Amino acid sequence: MEEIIGFHLVKRPKIVLWLICLFVLSLSLFLLNLVFGSIHIPIEAILKILSGKPYENESWYFIVLKSRLPQTLTAMLAGAGLAVGGLQMQTLFRNPLAGPSILGISSGAGLGVAIVLMLAGKVGGIAISHMGWAGHLSVAVAAFGGAILVLMLVLFLSRHLKDNAVLLIVGIMVGYAASALVGILKFYSMKEDVHAYVIWGLGSFSTVTWSQMQILFPVVLLGLMGSYFLVKPLNVMLLGEQYAGNLGVNIRVSRFLIILLTGLLTASITAFCGPIAFLGLAVPHLTKGLFRTSDHKVLLPAVILLGVSVALFSNLIARMPGFEGSLPINAVTSMIGAPVVISVILRRRNIRTPGV
Repeated sequence: MEEIIGFHLVKRPKIVLWLICLFVLSLSLFLLNLVFGSIHIPIEAILKILSGKPYENESWYFIVLKSRLPQTLTAMLAGAGLAVGGLQMQTLFRNPLAGPSILGISSGAGLGVAIVLMLAGKVGGIAISHMGWAGHLSVAVAAFGGAILVLMLVLFLSRHLKDNAVLLIVGIMVGYAASALVGILKFYSMKEDVHAYVIWGLGSFSTVTWSQMQILFPVVLLGLMGSYFLVKPLNVMLLGEQYAGNLGVNIRVSRFLIILLTGLLTASITAFCGPIAFLGLAVPHLTKGLFRTSDHKVLLPAVILLGVSVALFSNLIARMPGFEGSLPINAVTSMIGAPVVISVILRRRNIRTPGV
């Protein structure tokens, strides 16, 4: 019980100090993402441009406001949303290897994109990836539609399946089925469409425009705000579903809302950024290791700040000078997240070994 209500065991000033440090780190990385890239822009120029003051170098003005700023904001939204989704899934299923895509929602988005990119290209003879902004918009709509369809299926099943373990297995199987359909589409598609799908699957924060931001920002913000109302059920669920039910928590409704919010976050982020690997899986573990608590009153703001920091750091590394263009964002997040997941597996194995 003491481990679960860890908020009362850690001195409040220490928690506040860590949160302030994470906020400062996020703000610093935000500015660094605007400064560094293939073209270095001085911090003084960045501050003038952000404050709305006229600046003599129009190319810098365009780079900051049309390219780097939306890309940086997209990374912040993706990092925060996926980190919160991962935390909620790990708590709901009491599984340290659960992530926001564990229920097949990302696979549903991938299937939607595969249908638009590969099937439409095969039938129409024109690669949608060559259609400019219209192609990008159709890919985002297809990804969101596929993710929402899978989310609706999972929500329907959650109303009829009482066991979380069974629901988790069903979600994984839905993901496998979607991946199988994608494989069939790849086999019969044109080379250009398959290449475009592979590029989408590598993930990117750079494809979101200001008009798309008007959709992504409110959806992610709604998901993050809604998660705050689930802090109490999430804390009680750590004690077990039966105990949570005895304390008056409506398990079925709480599970439905957790899956709904996580699904909306995952669907919207995947639609505009592609499937981003490891952020939702690794950041909650990093946060728990840093704060030494399982209380979601602490973990929720902490994973948001740390998720933002990790996403901004990954985006900064991907755009560092010396790379032609930019690295795929999943290549960077995987290098960061994979060691974290391996350490979690090894640590849990070491903890259980003495009892064998």
